[in-house]
Amino acid sequence: MTTTTVSTTTPPAGPTSPHPSLRRPGLARLTGVELRKLTDTRAGYWLLIVIALAAAAIVTVQLFVMPDAEQTFANFFFPSLLPVGILLPVLGILLVTSEWSQRTVMTTFALVPQRSRVLVAKIAAAIIAALASVLASMVVAAIGTALAGALGGAGTWSFEPQIIGYAAVFQVINVVMGVAFGMLFLNTPLAIVLYLVLPLVWSLLGGMISGLRRAAEWFDIGVTTVPLVSAEVTAGQWGRIAVSVAVWVVLPLIAGLVRIVRREVS
Repeated sequence: MTTTTVSTTTPPAGPTSPHPSLRRPGLARLTGVELRKLTDTRAGYWLLIVIALAAAAIVTVQLFVMPDAEQTFANFFFPSLLPVGILLPVLGILLVTSEWSQRTVMTTFALVPQRSRVLVAKIAAAIIAALASVLASMVVAAIGTALAGALGGAGTWSFEPQIIGYAAVFQVINVVMGVAFGMLFLNTPLAIVLYLVLPLVWSLLGGMISGLRRAAEWFDIGVTTVPLVSAEVTAGQWGRIAVSVAVWVVLPLIAGLVRIVRREVS
């Protein structure tokens, strides 16, 4: 009898092609994406244009109505901060609420399940936008100063360097407050209205009711941040700024973060 032996040798393995390890996007990349979202929407694009035109319009008006001796860089710079400080936070609100109204948040959180990282990127993008707005105000003020000198005004360039830092703090507070209101309410009209109305109502109550005047000095963010658009901020004023920021910015921001992290996306 002949016995046939069947070879059971294992065929040589082919070249392996393991899947590349999936890496989550870094915070810098997420922040870049959020910065792009600031101008991707029609509302954000036109709001940025309106902000730029408002700052330029204020400086233009100053060239015609301000006395020649007062046409200095600092006097052009401070007023240009005000329309930006009012309108730019609306862009911060839209950065958060537009995703919920358009339901793109489902895609965002599907790609980046760690919601807290997305929210931190949104805050970082808002801060970068605030700092960029300060640079834009400086450019507008510089143009105004140059024109003032050419037209016979003072055209003085000297200013206290700390005013740039104060302006940066002022704009960052305003924009992050807008982001905080957007996170807390997740509704564009509601967040914008309450952002504009609540501080104003508190200011009116603090001015009309004598019992609230002392508290308004510490909790009215519209009052406490006024020194930031000046050449000097005292230690006491910094303390009032810190208290009002804790109430109007930090608390809504924390509450908004908790709400978004826990909220079911549908």
